[in-house]
Amino acid sequence: MSRGPDAATLLRRALERDARTQGCAITIGTVHSTRWASATFVGAQHRLTLDAPDEAALARWLGALAEAELTLRGHLVADATVTALARHGGCAEATIEVLTVEA
Repeated sequence: MSRGPDAATLLRRALERDARTQGCAITIGTVHSTRWASATFVGAQHRLTLDAPDEAALARWLGALAEAELTLRGHLVADATVTALARHGGCAEATIEVLTVEA
């Protein structure tokens, strides 16, 4: 019996959807996820890299990502942070770290 997509897959889809609605064409490359737990919560820490055209829409989207409403079935996004951004030849590569918590 399948439980459906995991948090990393749901997060990837949510980021792609949110970027698209903001006019950004992103391509997510690597996704590394590590299970995480505190005394009261269970979830995962995710590190994603993405490539996109280095345009104003990307800068706006990345700047607003910490406040974005990303919907993940069965999970909540507790924190989203852009930890690195490199620009080269009209392209940008960003690293994003996201903490999800099982709802």
